[in-house]
Amino acid sequence: MSIEKAKEVIRIEAEAVAALVDQIDGEFQKAIDCILHSRGRVIVTGMGKSGIIGKKIASMLTSTGTASLFIHPAEVLHGDLGAVLKDDVVICLSKSGKTEEILRILPLFKRQGAMVITMTGNPDSDLARRSDIVLNVSVKEEACPYDLVPTASTTVSLVMGDALAIALLQARGFSAEDFAQLHPGGDIGNRLYLKVDDVMRTEGDIAIVKPETPLNQAILEITSKRLGATCVVNPEGCLIGIITDGDLRRLFKESMDFSSLTAIDVMNAKPKVVPDGILAAKALHVMEEYSINQLIVVDSEERPVGMVHIHDLLKADLA
Repeated sequence: MSIEKAKEVIRIEAEAVAALVDQIDGEFQKAIDCILHSRGRVIVTGMGKSGIIGKKIASMLTSTGTASLFIHPAEVLHGDLGAVLKDDVVICLSKSGKTEEILRILPLFKRQGAMVITMTGNPDSDLARRSDIVLNVSVKEEACPYDLVPTASTTVSLVMGDALAIALLQARGFSAEDFAQLHPGGDIGNRLYLKVDDVMRTEGDIAIVKPETPLNQAILEITSKRLGATCVVNPEGCLIGIITDGDLRRLFKESMDFSSLTAIDVMNAKPKVVPDGILAAKALHVMEEYSINQLIVVDSEERPVGMVHIHDLLKADLA
């Protein structure tokens, strides 16, 4: 019984979110334009469960490049109204559109000169009519068996907030590097700040041979550096190829007579490379895309300056 009820809750909320797609209309675009053209911040407010969702929306907006803060409706009447300036945009959350605390402070926001966007499940409510922009977050039913406890409605409001944040992120051209500036710690900071230079092996730690190097010496070079590959460079030190453990295994299967072979005879002349200074996460993406375990890092003149192994990225908690 409990399992079936849990599945029903998930189904109801999933259907409510799916229906939200058809509720995105011109008002949503107006909200985006309003926030983009504002010189102030986004102030989010809501009571009860809507307030909890509002806090998450404010946090999401701030972390994606739109300065935002949450204020509690009751606190607005006791000093927090001073946080709202004329260039700000206020987002009010109210499922019913009849939340008394929101209706009481709405004129105060207007008096401050702020634009008001209301996110409500009742687009015909008094709150909606008195707002500048209305985002429809109505749902057919709550997952609560009595259709009382906010469930599907809070989920839909949360998703609408995410839609706003990501649409604004894209409109602002907010980049991964911008994101990194706001998330310097933890796994996110690691992925967005860590450069390949920070994890690659350099100089004497990477194998490098010349085109005429006998294959047996190249194998010794690969073995001694323990990266599973060697760079092959021309007399100017520029990269012209790579020999990997995989190349050697395939060679041994084809022929046992390799005594006369040199590096240029067996190298891959089109090695996958990345430039120095690139994010380590992007290097990982290249390795995953081509299913390779090592990647050569080159400078602006195509000279190998390092090599990164998948194990190095594992140690850096990237893979």
